[in-house]
Amino acid sequence: MEHTGTAASSTPGPARARNRRGEGGRLRDDIIAAAVELLDEAGDERAITLRSVARKVGIAAPSIYPHFSDQPAIMLAVVRQEFTGLENKLRSILGETDDDPRQRLYAVCNTYLEFARLHPERYRTMFGGLWVPDLGDSSLTEQDLATLGMETMQILVDTLGDCVAGGYSTSTDPSADAVALWLGLHGLAHQRAVTRAFPWPEDIEDRIITTLAHLDTHTADA
Repeated sequence: MEHTGTAASSTPGPARARNRRGEGGRLRDDIIAAAVELLDEAGDERAITLRSVARKVGIAAPSIYPHFSDQPAIMLAVVRQEFTGLENKLRSILGETDDDPRQRLYAVCNTYLEFARLHPERYRTMFGGLWVPDLGDSSLTEQDLATLGMETMQILVDTLGDCVAGGYSTSTDPSADAVALWLGLHGLAHQRAVTRAFPWPEDIEDRIITTLAHLDTHTADA
């Protein structure tokens, strides 16, 4: 199924060299990369159609079908790739942060917000945007959508749990409070993207994290 709306450039991309035997996976990766480029360029998921992606890659549209059955399947691959990239960034920053659980939680939250700031169109698409596929009219299933972002959420749950275990958070339900914390971060990321002139308090991130993570401000300085 192809979304209609913002038209992508009609100029075809350069013809793509035929894959050698065993390189079919490279074309799949190229299709996903082209979709991401179109998203970044147009700022609108509707610019991503089978035809626009094919033009970007330099192939005929039917060449996409062995890899993706429809446009929602391409979008799902894009969203999965971006969640994996976000997860890798969060795990990387944890590897660079000291053992203080609070500093690790702040690092995770601030890295999350930075990802949203640097990639606003990708971030919006990851969390809905205009991409809400009709499951009855695509190859996707509810399971495909239900698992998106779960690894990223688990990092937040585990990091908050470490704060509780270390006596730095008074949360009695880290899983539920991690969801509340994510909602706070997500709301801030969204509002920053759409309300550019608002005079945000300089410490708004710390206020959100400290409050929603139930960090105990009476413990040793963070």
